[in-house]
Order: sequence, then structure tokens, then C-alpha cells
Amino acid sequence: MTSLLIEQFTCRQDNFGVVLHDPLTGDTASIDAPDGSRIAGRLGEDGWKLTHLLITHHHPDHVEGIPALVEAYAPEVIGPEAEAPKIMGLTRTVSDGDTFDFAGRSVHVITTPGHTSGHICFYIPDEGLLFAGDTLFALGCGRLFEGSPADMHGSLTRLAELPDDTRVYCGHEYTQSNARFAISVDPDNETLAKRMKEVSDLRSKRLPTLPTTIDFEKRTNPFMRTGDPAIRKQLGMETASDLEVFTELRRRKDSF
Repeated sequence: MTSLLIEQFTCRQDNFGVVLHDPLTGDTASIDAPDGSRIAGRLGEDGWKLTHLLITHHHPDHVEGIPALVEAYAPEVIGPEAEAPKIMGLTRTVSDGDTFDFAGRSVHVITTPGHTSGHICFYIPDEGLLFAGDTLFALGCGRLFEGSPADMHGSLTRLAELPDDTRVYCGHEYTQSNARFAISVDPDNETLAKRMKEVSDLRSKRLPTLPTTIDFEKRTNPFMRTGDPAIRKQLGMETASDLEVFTELRRRKDSF
């Protein structure tokens, strides 16, 4: 089995389009549909036909391209059962623990509430790939529009249990702003400081900062390091619970 080909490109202002292609079967999937014409154009560059559309959550900047892509390619459109009433065009709904086949590979569905109440992520163990939507970002996490701090903290805890070498693709290019916040609550983290410089260099050249890995996020992302003594000391929360630390981090990030 050959590895999947992955194309990542900018959609809208700061969304990522991500397309997966299996050269053996011709199966091709888009992760979310932020911009139908942009995705179709990228598919056309490679002569690929969209067979699957995998939707993480209902926000407009992740679903607005569904009608155009369905009209052009008639793909299977798979999305969260909990948000089905809010997403037009789904042909299949999935929930936590469900699996389905894409190009001979098992795709695992992980429910990750927080950003929205029914948000899901797609994990492909055979490829070591996680498509995290707006749950986990490089050096950050999604805003809590519908879920609670406990929801998001639980979701990130689940994702942290995936293998360290899992490559993570996210829904937006937020890494530089996330890095500025992360260093403010974790100023002595040398790995984070090095990452911040790398991110600045990449963005100065208009290059993407993704993918990241689960291991790297566990070492640099404050939202995945609520038990870290240095962060707790910086916040003045040495004896607080992990959830209390997460809640304070999210509160500070919201107004950063």
C-alpha cells in the first residue's frame, strides 16, 4: 500500500484546504469544504476526482463549499451525526467510535466537543494522520463557541493519547498568534521559543506552519500541558486542578 498524497493549501483568509489522494485507487477526499471553487481548482491541477468529503463541524467556513463540490463531483459527504440538522448535503452521518473505509484504510471518528457541541476529528491509524478541524491547533485550541472548558479539556486529553508521531492537520493558520500567547504563559520553554522563531520565519515567507505532531504539541502547546509546573507557577495556580488551569488559559487567550 502506497502512502496517501496530501495537498494543503490556503482557502478564504486563513482556512486550510486539505486534499488526500490514493494513487492506486484514485480515491480522493477533502477535509471540510471552506471554498468549493478553490478546492475544485486544486483538484483540477492534479486531475483528481473528489470521491469523499469529510466534514468536522457545522461552521460556515467549513461547509460553504459543499453544494458546489457535490454538484461537480457527487462525492460521499460524511459528517457528525450530532450536527446533521445544521449541515446540508450529508450522505452519511458518524459518531464517536465509528469507522469507515477510505481507499482501503480505516478512518476512525473521534468526537471532540468544545468548539462546537458535535465536532468530530478524523484519524487514520495506518497513515498516522489526524484531521483535527477546529479542536486542536498548533500551539492552541479552538474557541468555546458551544462547549464548556470541561468539554474541550476532555477532547484534547483524548487526542493526546494518540501516538506521538501522529501528524496533525488543523483547520486554520493560527500558529503565529497562538505562539505569542503560548510564550506569555510558558516563557522559559526553550522548545517553544525555538518553535516561535521557526513559525515567524515560515510566515514571513508566507509558508504554512502545519502539519504538527501530537508529540510536539504535548511539549509546546499550553492547552495540552495543564499539569506542567512552570505554567502553573506562571499563572499562580500551583495547586489548581488541570481543568481549572485549562479554563484560565482559555480565558486569557480569549482576551489576549
